[in-house]
Amino acid sequence: MMNEESVFFSRVLTELTLSFHIIYATIGVGVPLMIMIAQWVGIKKNDEHYILLARRWARGFVITVAVGVVTGTAIGMQLSLLWPNFMELAGNIIALPLFMETFAFFFEAIFLGIYLYTWDRFENQKKHLLLLIPVAVGASFSAVFITIVNAFMNAPQGFDVLNGELVNISPLLAMFNPAMPTKVAHVVVTAYMTSAFVLAAIAAFRLLKGSNHIYHKKALFLTMKVGLVFSIATAIIGDFSGKYLAEYQPEKLAAAEWHFETEESAPLILYGILDDGEVKYAIEIPFALSILAHFNPTAEVIGLDQFPTDETPPLYIHYLFDIMVTIGMSMVLLSGLYWLGTKLKWAFVNSKWYRWLIVLGGPASIIAIETGWWLAEVGRQPWILRGIMRVEDAATTSPHVDIMLILFAGLYLVLGIGSIVVLTRMFRKNPVEQEIEDRHIEKGGDIL
Repeated sequence: MMNEESVFFSRVLTELTLSFHIIYATIGVGVPLMIMIAQWVGIKKNDEHYILLARRWARGFVITVAVGVVTGTAIGMQLSLLWPNFMELAGNIIALPLFMETFAFFFEAIFLGIYLYTWDRFENQKKHLLLLIPVAVGASFSAVFITIVNAFMNAPQGFDVLNGELVNISPLLAMFNPAMPTKVAHVVVTAYMTSAFVLAAIAAFRLLKGSNHIYHKKALFLTMKVGLVFSIATAIIGDFSGKYLAEYQPEKLAAAEWHFETEESAPLILYGILDDGEVKYAIEIPFALSILAHFNPTAEVIGLDQFPTDETPPLYIHYLFDIMVTIGMSMVLLSGLYWLGTKLKWAFVNSKWYRWLIVLGGPASIIAIETGWWLAEVGRQPWILRGIMRVEDAATTSPHVDIMLILFAGLYLVLGIGSIVVLTRMFRKNPVEQEIEDRHIEKGGDIL
């Protein structure tokens, strides 16, 4: 009973930590690219509004990086404290990507500090822009290396199992496992997409609150255009992810799609509810699951009937899949209509109700990121290392995990509220209109 409680609280604490960290990690990966794009557009068009966009985004980015460092450190600590048996088994394999992730972060942090310190110290803005390249590369590769660890947990390889131990280890083969390409691509691209839509939500909100400055209109158009590109890329990579699951983790795909029996020409089930094992009120798209899994409308898709009950993921991951896909496709539509409507001068894309939809798109994108991660992690259950170690065998037996949960929940509450307060005060005390006026006076030019 004690071990069951330890396992339960270890899972809850890990889920809480990852769910909180992923918000700041996603912004930390995506915003540097947005800063770089804004500054590059400003240089190319000789437009100080875009330069100022980069400048203000960079200030806010520093706050999210600081919080991300704390939560990232908590994850590393909890891996050892909550899952000691897993770390004992696989620690010498995942140590390399974990070290590389730390190196990538320090690489990013060093150049971010130089970039922030050297604002207005370069006469040639292109030289200053060059400092952003290692920042964006470091941020993205931090996500790459930490996602490789997660990919290894889903598709472990690069070792032999001898007497319950992993031997003959090849770290590179373990890193470049079958899950790595689609999982890494999906995480990085969705981080870019989500960051763009969060920044778009902020711009739309400022316009709704009466600040009709061209600065916010430029910010909104740029971020929605970038968001459109990466939301389409996310959908394409998601399709490849489905094909990976069909080949390497068919039980996760079957559980996510409520595909209970192996069959050819399998339909895709969206939404609905389960009532005593019967699917009701669902939308069924003929042949779509076979196409998603094998790009063949008549292909056979393995169902849950091929797996033992104790190796079947929880069926509620279907709802997580539905939420993730619905939000993702909605953002493609929302951003696509905005881009097309702006080009064709459709009035409704500048209406209040449409801008409110854009504002809602920011938190909705965060929810899609969260449900995507929950789907990935819960869909691997009951394994922590697929096919080798179960979650209950990996967890600590300490009776004090519940106390840790309370303490860390308090920490995350303070960090979350604190970061919101700091960011709000930072930009409220220095509104863009005032900063533009100050820079106009300072430079003696016209950027109004």
